[in-house]
Amino acid sequence: MEITAITPQKHDPRRCNIEVDGRFFCGMQLITVLEHRLKAGTVVSEEELSLLQLEGEKQTALDKALTHISASMKTEREIRDFLRRKGYLQDVSDYVVEKMKGYGFLDDAAYARAYAESAGKRKGGRLIRMELKRKGVADDAIDGVLGSLEEGGAAQAALEKYMRGKPSDKKTMQKAYAHLISKGFDYETAKDALKAFFAEED
Repeated sequence: MEITAITPQKHDPRRCNIEVDGRFFCGMQLITVLEHRLKAGTVVSEEELSLLQLEGEKQTALDKALTHISASMKTEREIRDFLRRKGYLQDVSDYVVEKMKGYGFLDDAAYARAYAESAGKRKGGRLIRMELKRKGVADDAIDGVLGSLEEGGAAQAALEKYMRGKPSDKKTMQKAYAHLISKGFDYETAKDALKAFFAEED
């Protein structure tokens, strides 16, 4: 591979973007670039650039990831995606993830429990499962938290919120049912919520 351009980053002048064969490859500390005399035309391997980035930026990447996670919990995939967007390579991501796991700051099972507890107040298990899978949580961790999820109360609350100011006619009931399904509640839970709600209305 050949480095074709090295340009300073707009938001951090201490780092620069490295293009390889005409495409963005990674970000790197400017001091590392200078120390190793990297420039356009330098022939390198992916392993060499990965090692240079790891040695020069692993602490910086860790600090950024810890700042990123300080506002709210994140999954391992979300941290890896964040670091990739910042221009970090696989070796740096591996280092950061292992460090954060060791500190107890990264735990997908704990994330799934907290997410399901919060989302379970307004969403059904099917939707929660889909959202957790999208965030990279493993199936066994999802199964563990959804197994104890009680959907009845959440479905009733979602239905009551949806029905505010609406007429209790057949067409509205059908739309309400579709609304509950779209929120991830299973068919039986949605039907039970409708029966209970309209029984109270009668």
